[in-house]
Amino acid sequence: MKTKVQEKVLAGHKIGGLMVFLVIALYAGAVFGVFHSSASGKPWLMIVCGIVIGFGWIPLLGLRVLKPNEALVLTLFGRYVGTLKGDGFFWVNPFCTAFNPAAGTRLGQSGDVAAPKNKFTITRNGTAVPTDTESKKISLKVMTLSNSRQKVNDVLGNPVEVAVAVMWRVKDTAKAVFEVDNFKEYLSLQCDTAVRNVVKVYPYDVTDNIDTTGDGEADDGSLRGSTEVVARRIKEEIQSKVEGAGLEIVDARITYLAYAPEIAAAMLQRQQAAAVVDARKLIVDGAVGMVELALERLNEKHTVELDEERKAAMVSNLLVVLCGNHDAQPIVNSGSLY
Repeated sequence: MKTKVQEKVLAGHKIGGLMVFLVIALYAGAVFGVFHSSASGKPWLMIVCGIVIGFGWIPLLGLRVLKPNEALVLTLFGRYVGTLKGDGFFWVNPFCTAFNPAAGTRLGQSGDVAAPKNKFTITRNGTAVPTDTESKKISLKVMTLSNSRQKVNDVLGNPVEVAVAVMWRVKDTAKAVFEVDNFKEYLSLQCDTAVRNVVKVYPYDVTDNIDTTGDGEADDGSLRGSTEVVARRIKEEIQSKVEGAGLEIVDARITYLAYAPEIAAAMLQRQQAAAVVDARKLIVDGAVGMVELALERLNEKHTVELDEERKAAMVSNLLVVLCGNHDAQPIVNSGSLY
């Protein structure tokens, strides 16, 4: 049965300054011993001092410097020793090595903790930014992962392009390093999968008879109208997948949402047609109300008596004037009413 590695934080190792002082004092004593042995004729002392001078630098290999929100996972001959956390000047076993399989991975806007000199990567806008493929430090800061846009079919089968920005951080360094091969690539893959799993449940716009919550009842959920709900479901979906990798999803936001280019024009025409129909409906409802009000006022004041045929003609003329796209041309009647 596989045993999961538990994170062990190393305490009491902020003695880097003391070890530097001891090594300097050791070398000073060795140099003094060389001169003293040559003067006193003690060859054994010279041998001991020579060994100290030749190998006294080995403890310096155990010096480690960490800045705030940085961590270092240490192994000794393949065995997990512990994790250094917090800022300071540390000293550990010189034979311990740092381990971070995701050290050279760059995904989206995900940053790292250090960069060596004279190593640069050219970004899209032509700016040279430093990169670090050698540093084994793990950032504990909140970082942003912005994957490329994905083309996903919504619940109605319409292709939709979606982009999501995920804010995340490493919560358990041991799980992040030892439980998955590369925790950054693992996170990126889970983000893409979660977006597909959630987006395919929703329609792009509000649609009748669509159940987006899974309770068996139709609701008004949609990608365009329920952005916060969709983003929260994506966050929960990703968190459930990366919990075993020691990662914490702080937040998730939809940064881009649109129909795919191949149907965008058709969907725009559909939206325009729906807007025109809604506008016409509102105009007709208002015109009918105005006509009813006009007939009521004429009957109340007995301004003119109209039979049913004349009322129908008046209603027709008023509706043409009120609902027409162009201004009506008045006609002056100089004859009798009938």
